[in-house]
Amino acid sequence: MQRAKVEPKVVHATCVVERSFRKPAGAVFAALRDPEKVRQWMGGGDHSDLLEFALDFREGGKQVVKYKMKPGTPIAGVVILNEGLFEQIVKDERIVTASTMKRDGQIFSASQVTFELLSTDEGTDLILTHQGAFFEGSDGPQMREQGWNSLMDKLGAVLN
Repeated sequence: MQRAKVEPKVVHATCVVERSFRKPAGAVFAALRDPEKVRQWMGGGDHSDLLEFALDFREGGKQVVKYKMKPGTPIAGVVILNEGLFEQIVKDERIVTASTMKRDGQIFSASQVTFELLSTDEGTDLILTHQGAFFEGSDGPQMREQGWNSLMDKLGAVLN
């Protein structure tokens, strides 16, 4: 008896986003931990309005970002909640988070994100690695990579 092929319901994907900044690792690290700076690069923008933001930067601490998608986006009016925990923090070197994203109370993705800071002669190279599990109704890996690229551009603006 031959079985029908069943497609998995969970999509797993990893993306890596790299940026070089002409700032020392301490300055880049500060922009990843300071609540006001994080709000500037991670908060609302062209595609969303920030509704809630909280940051308790310590191992075991929580980060909450809640936003509403603006008109003109594929999911206009939808409220997204991103809740994360800081799993590991190594000052000026590394931050590792584990997070979920929810829409209408339903988790649609779970992720681990690692920020690695490498000091160079010119400043700091940042390597962001996003490892995600995308469930039914998720934005999918391509949208998440686009989102991280946009956020890293905003981070660069905050640093400059």
